[in-house]
Amino acid sequence: MKRTLISVLTLILSVGYVHAAGTIILEGNYQGKNLFVQNPFTGSGVGFCTFEVTINDQVTTDEINSSAFEIDFTAMQLEIGTKVVVKIKHGDDCKPKVLNPEVLKPKSTFDIVDMKIDDEGMLEWITNNETGKLPYVIEQFRWNKWVKVGEEEGKGQTANNSYTFKVTSHSGENKFRVKQVDYSRRPRYSSAIKHRSKKPPVTFAPQKVKDNILFSDKTMYEIYDAYGNIVKKGFGDNVDVSNLKRGTYYINYDKDMGKFLKK
Repeated sequence: MKRTLISVLTLILSVGYVHAAGTIILEGNYQGKNLFVQNPFTGSGVGFCTFEVTINDQVTTDEINSSAFEIDFTAMQLEIGTKVVVKIKHGDDCKPKVLNPEVLKPKSTFDIVDMKIDDEGMLEWITNNETGKLPYVIEQFRWNKWVKVGEEEGKGQTANNSYTFKVTSHSGENKFRVKQVDYSRRPRYSSAIKHRSKKPPVTFAPQKVKDNILFSDKTMYEIYDAYGNIVKKGFGDNVDVSNLKRGTYYINYDKDMGKFLKK
């Protein structure tokens, strides 16, 4: 009886050791590419580290008993952009390495179907061929540069996606565009769309100021010091500059650039 009990305990401990493991979890969207895994031997040198791979909790049929293997998504018949969770289960004395995890990260692939802006400043764009949810950054061309004016979360569908964003035009001709930045950090831009505003040009005063700068209408603005550092930015019809040091400052407003002296 004693010998039998010892044998049962030995079996339980043995099974527990075999299944003591770690799990690598990768989440993302299927982009039409497979994962490649470097698979070392177990710590004992007998057998390979990985003992199970699942995609969305379904065990794959990949040949994992080798020093390197491929996680093949094609057998799952997934559509591009489908959310996937990959789990790689391995022994606790070793760890496989996924060589290209970036293939599950959203990639900017959008195409612009239509883009327009109405007289009220409502920017609308329609896209297709999105393969992952990435934010759209809305930019406006002012002061000889592109300036971020807003952001909209992408929908990530391959079919048509419709977006709207209320922009604030400056006087004269305006240009707007949208962009996405994926894991590669390379931005992908739409073409610029033009819109002419009927607003009169904005002016500011005084040129020599102690406390407040006043604009003739509400406007976006940026104020730089003599070294090119932004010291104030915002939107409104006045700016409190009482806390700035004396000296010359440069100001971007409406579509123009100017300077003033802080007394």
